[in-house]
Amino acid sequence: MSNKSREDIFSSTVLGHPSGLFVLFFTEMWERFSYYGMRAILVLFLISSVGIGGWDWTSREALALYGTYTAMVYLTPILGGYLADKHIGYRKAVVWGAIIMAAGHGFMSLEFAKIFLYIGIGLLIIGNGLFKPNMTSIISHMYQDTPEKKDGAYTIFYMGVNAGAFLGIMLCGYIGEKVSWSYGFGLAGIFMLIGALQFYLAQGIFGEIGLAPDVKETEKNPVLEFEGDRLNPFTQLDKILIGVCAFIGISWIINDPLSAIGGINFLEIGGADISGWYILTGVILFLFLIFSRIFRAPEQTRDRMIAIVIFAVMTVCFWACFEQAGGSMTIFANDYTGRIMAGSWSTIFIVVNILITVVPIAIITYVLFLLFKQTFAKYAISNIFLGASFVIIWGLVFWMINRNLNSNAFVVEYDTIESVETSADGKQSTTYTNVLESTTVNPGDKIVKKTATIIEPVDLTVGGKLNIMEVRGKYIFLNDEKLKTARTMISEAGKASPIIAATVTEVKENEVEIPATWFGILNSLFIIIFAPLFSKWWESKYNPSAASKYGLGLILLGIGFGALAFGSMGIESGAKVATVSIVWLILAYLFHTLGELCLSPVALSYISKLVPGRMIALMFGVWYIAIAIGNKTAGVMGGRIEEITAEYSLTTFFLIFTIVPIVLGLIGILLNPVIKKLMHGVR
Repeated sequence: MSNKSREDIFSSTVLGHPSGLFVLFFTEMWERFSYYGMRAILVLFLISSVGIGGWDWTSREALALYGTYTAMVYLTPILGGYLADKHIGYRKAVVWGAIIMAAGHGFMSLEFAKIFLYIGIGLLIIGNGLFKPNMTSIISHMYQDTPEKKDGAYTIFYMGVNAGAFLGIMLCGYIGEKVSWSYGFGLAGIFMLIGALQFYLAQGIFGEIGLAPDVKETEKNPVLEFEGDRLNPFTQLDKILIGVCAFIGISWIINDPLSAIGGINFLEIGGADISGWYILTGVILFLFLIFSRIFRAPEQTRDRMIAIVIFAVMTVCFWACFEQAGGSMTIFANDYTGRIMAGSWSTIFIVVNILITVVPIAIITYVLFLLFKQTFAKYAISNIFLGASFVIIWGLVFWMINRNLNSNAFVVEYDTIESVETSADGKQSTTYTNVLESTTVNPGDKIVKKTATIIEPVDLTVGGKLNIMEVRGKYIFLNDEKLKTARTMISEAGKASPIIAATVTEVKENEVEIPATWFGILNSLFIIIFAPLFSKWWESKYNPSAASKYGLGLILLGIGFGALAFGSMGIESGAKVATVSIVWLILAYLFHTLGELCLSPVALSYISKLVPGRMIALMFGVWYIAIAIGNKTAGVMGGRIEEITAEYSLTTFFLIFTIVPIVLGLIGILLNPVIKKLMHGVR
């Protein structure tokens, strides 16, 4: 970058950094808002009842699609980064990616045809591939002449990431659960579009950074970085193996949801499912490719790449467990957690929720004000879009707070039919079947009254009539609009009406229900709280080695799942609903976040240090593949929650995620001397 370009970029600053950094900050914030907002409600939407806009999928089906989506969003950035580097430039890639993702969210908000959700997910995967790798590339180029300020820049940018995730989960999750799934998906799209527009209209602030690259002849003599270093060109066999592994991996990732959801299994031969052997073959070939290249490299590079492979194995395990947050942990929050707060606990939750919502938004709004002061004159339209986004955010936040403050708790009574069954060993069991609109009550049926608690911002009195619906063991209030929609969707699906007539028997005060998606904000909240402490730790003389950080991260992750396993011990085998204390879920997110802070931020740093500069792009690609494998594995493993819970227990399910990472973490710490030797002095 020329001195003039540098002077131009640093001529306008906010908090000591170029104003352009904060254009990127808000663009990334709204992208993360859209991604995490959609992710928060995707699985809940898929497993929810047709009558309230869901698809009535099983956990296996929902998490097969979820795992494929989260895996693919880590694979397409490899192509997106290459396309930007070689052809279109970072800025066009960001704008196109953002617009494509906004369109994807728009398609997902259309409820009248399932094909639109699949189109939407496809667009999100493509758009993310263009967007994700190129935001950080712009920052890297912006600070290439001021490396001493780069750490601070990435810290600010990382706060934007977490602010977006926090707001997206909170608002899209709340609106999706409480109002309409369609509105939740649509809200994610609105903010993604605003992010695209404010970036596009302000991109002149970056000068020449991120423009389409000049076509240059490939460098014929790459720099060798140490004595004995040499090039390791790809052989014809390497290229063939890359193609075969890519085909096997992507086809398996796509086939999994096709077979689980649509019954279309391309990996079934003669009635036998060979998908397990198929992907195992792909893994073996991939490992052969990696190690054959490693052992052709000079000793120092070979050793360091072996260390990266060890870290990659830990990374796959970490993300396979950590990404349960959007899958099985969301199901646990929805089905098994007691989310109704009463009495003083209700007041405490409302106050805490207001504080953790309003304070961060107020701080970010102040940063927005500082940016306005520096850039409004030159980029007024961009700032107007950005300002409008915050007007919407504040409006939604106050609406949500007001809705919570005006919600009432109602104990409602409804009819069930009692049935007594005698097993072969003479034991009797009693079951109660809800009396639905579609139920025919016979003269001999024994009617028993049951009660449930409904929390909604409506005015009902004792004796008032209402309609409810049971969804996975919980009862949902249907207002007139939802009742009409439910009957229409149920009729179109050709299903019997699940609507239940109920009567209010008691009105309770000072109760609130925590949305199942709310717990997802804890990860971002804990990162904001603890990230500065971990940063200080890494800069101190007590900074652990790389292997110790990875090992500690996995152990903390396992402890988090241990909290869930312990909290689930009282749930009977096969139970579909329970009211476990929210404490266990809060502890799980706390330990998972601490584990993430040990492992995630330092991962790419070690890659940049361990491999020669000419190989960094390749190894980043391999790293994204490892994360993609972890994300897909998370979907496959999380999809077994109902099966394992039915056969064993929910505690058994979470114990798997407790034991595996803890054992692997301990192995990583024990391997510390070996890994330090392999790293050849890199710290």
